[in-house]
Order: sequence, then C-alpha cells, then structure tokens
Amino acid sequence: MTGRERIEQAEAYLLSPYACKSRDSKGRIRPEEPCHIRTCFQRDIDRIVHCKAFRRLKHKTQVFLQPEGDHYRTRMTHTLEVTRIARTIARGLGLNEDLTEAAALGHDLGHTPFGHAGERALNAIVPGGFEHNVQSLRVVDKLEKQGSGLNLTYEVRRGILCHTGPDRAETLEGQILWYADRIAYINHDLEDAMRGGILFPMDVPIELQEKLGYDKSQRIDTLVRDVIDSSQGKPELNQTPDLRDAMNELRDFLFQMVYRNPQAKGEEGKAVEMLHRMYECYVKNPDLLPSDFQDIRFEEGVERAVCDYIAGMTDSYAVEKYGELFIPKAWTVK
Repeated sequence: MTGRERIEQAEAYLLSPYACKSRDSKGRIRPEEPCHIRTCFQRDIDRIVHCKAFRRLKHKTQVFLQPEGDHYRTRMTHTLEVTRIARTIARGLGLNEDLTEAAALGHDLGHTPFGHAGERALNAIVPGGFEHNVQSLRVVDKLEKQGSGLNLTYEVRRGILCHTGPDRAETLEGQILWYADRIAYINHDLEDAMRGGILFPMDVPIELQEKLGYDKSQRIDTLVRDVIDSSQGKPELNQTPDLRDAMNELRDFLFQMVYRNPQAKGEEGKAVEMLHRMYECYVKNPDLLPSDFQDIRFEEGVERAVCDYIAGMTDSYAVEKYGELFIPKAWTVK
C-alpha cells in the first residue's frame, strides 16, 4: 500500500460522512497518474504554493495601498489567515482539511494590484466585466506554467471560484471558504485600521463587541466556534442568526468607516486612473505586451490579454510599468 493509499484509507474511517474524500474526487481536466505519496488535494496544495501567482500575492494590496509599516496585511497574509481559519473549521467538522487548504490558498490568485480598487477599475473597462474569483480560476486553469495551467482537481477549482458571489461549491470544504474569507478580512482589516489610526477600539459599537468579542482573537474564536457548533453533523454550513447578523453589522461598519474612508482610501482614485490609462495604452499598442501574453492576444483577443497582464501585476510593478509608459525619461548625451 502506498502512502497515498494509506491516507485515503484513513480518510474513509476518520472523516465525516459529509466530507469529500480524496479518492472520490471528480478528477482533473487532464487525467494524470496519481502520486504515490500525496493525495490529489495535497498535490494541489503544492502546485499552488509553488506557482508564480502565489508569490506575487506578497506585493499586492489588501486594504491600504503600500502602507509604511511591517505589520499591515497584504494579499498574501490575508490568504494565509483565511487558510488557517478554513482548516480549523474543516477540522472541527471532520471535513477534508487538504481540500479546504488548497482552495483557500488559491482563492485570491487572480486579484488585481491595488486591492478592490484595481478590481473596480478593470470591472469598469474590460468587456464583460471583471471578477477576481473568476480570474483566480483562470490563473490556475490557463495562465500558470506558460499557458498549461496547474491542472487542479474539480473540487479545488470550484472552491476557488465560489468563495464569493452567488454560486455555491458542491463540497462543504469549498463552502467553508465563503465563511473563512469574511471572518478573516473583517477582523484583520479592523485591526489594520486601528493600527493606522483610522479607528480606535471605542469606535466599534459596544453591542457588537459584547456579542463577538473585544479584540481580534476573541472575535475570530467566537465566529469560528459558531460555524462549527451550528453545522456539526449537518449536510450544510450554518451560523446562529444572532452572530450572523452581528458579523454582517461589523462588515457594514467597516464599509462605512474604513472601506469608504477618504483618509484610508484617498489614493485609490490615482490607482484606478493608472490602470485605466495602462489598459487603454496596451489595447492600442498590443505589441508592447510581454511575449507571454502574445499567444493570448491572438487566441482570445487583445482585451483578454491586456486584462490578464494587468490583473497579474503587483502594486510596485504596476507603478513601474506606468512610469515606463507615461513618465518622460531624462535625455542624456552619450
């Protein structure tokens, strides 16, 4: 018996009847020989962690554009926090932690530079709109590995696609991402806003603190425990209505006080204008696109290639390319 087969056998005994077992995966777009050591979902974890798009997450904005300080979240640290919360929920419910981890690690691979400001910019200008979850799936299906993609399992791909929006993943492991993503960003964005002096602890409504907790750790623990306790032994995930409403109220509070705060988001207009101008420039001058995107240009159109290129940029790379396109260079005599 191989190492993979031993793990698959253990899953059959240890996991919930509602869990997605590795041996029951619907498989990959392109069939592959199974690994002797890793299950299919463990293999997907490794593919995501080793891909280029994952490494770029460390230089992409979460909420604050290029903040000065070592402790503000980036898209990478957000992804890691979501992953840990998701695995805890999966463990508490006896679900497949490897499937949950793979989907969590990949859920934001398609996010734009400059956070949701970048997403709004592309959504306004790209034909057909832009959604980062759809782009994340495109990254793993098409853009990685010189156009061949990572060839992930069906269940991981669905978890990535369905972590936001109206569509629901078929597995409970994939559905966990919807909860873990919100639990993570509500709490770490609140902490970052306090670190940046946008908010102070006494600004958070006292009734929400009494229900959810008085600091980040207490709030995360409250919400994670509630999802586990409310979903135990059931074929669906739940929250108690009181805590679900409190979480939504805290999210609404953040939208009002942080996500739309001129002090926190004042530079976003510049970022949106940058991406708009770059998009228009590359569409008019597609020969300026890197060679990696020329095949996409001819196969799927210029707009698709430009969208893929800009969406994959880090914040600093976008600023650099904007400078090359629009900032005149000093003339020197040789």
